[in-house]
Amino acid sequence: MYAIIRTGGKQYRVAPGDVIRVESTPGSDNQVEFNDVLAISGGEGQIGKPQSEARVVGQVVEQGRGAKILVFHYKRKKQYKKLRGHRQNFTAVRITEIAYDGQKFTAPELPKKEPKPKKAEPVEIEAAEPKAEAKAHKAPSKKKAAAKKPEAKKAAPKKKK
Repeated sequence: MYAIIRTGGKQYRVAPGDVIRVESTPGSDNQVEFNDVLAISGGEGQIGKPQSEARVVGQVVEQGRGAKILVFHYKRKKQYKKLRGHRQNFTAVRITEIAYDGQKFTAPELPKKEPKPKKAEPVEIEAAEPKAEAKAHKAPSKKKAAAKKPEAKKAAPKKKK
């Protein structure tokens, strides 16, 4: 079961449970309803235009902005260049229901995600030695080793002619 809907100047083939990215759509209570249904598939591979009122209902999953698109205008030999960037707003919608002729096709419920258990923080064990003795046993730091300059290289001897 699927339907073809029109929104934002584009057409989408949707089935219950699909997630589609449409142009920014205002939705009330995270619900979006698409009334512009162009076609609905029936049983056994039949497809047709709905004679009665058909509707597709979806749930807003995410709203955001798409990837940046660079628009570059250029005219050769005229010293004309123009660069503009653009990011299109989108709304990700999960199709929950397709209804027509008194029939309803709904998407299966998603399992709720359980939060990950927090990891236990490691506990530091204090050393038996006092701090002054611990510093005496430490290896020299990397900064001091890097501060020493390497010996200068000798020039190669000149070749005899």
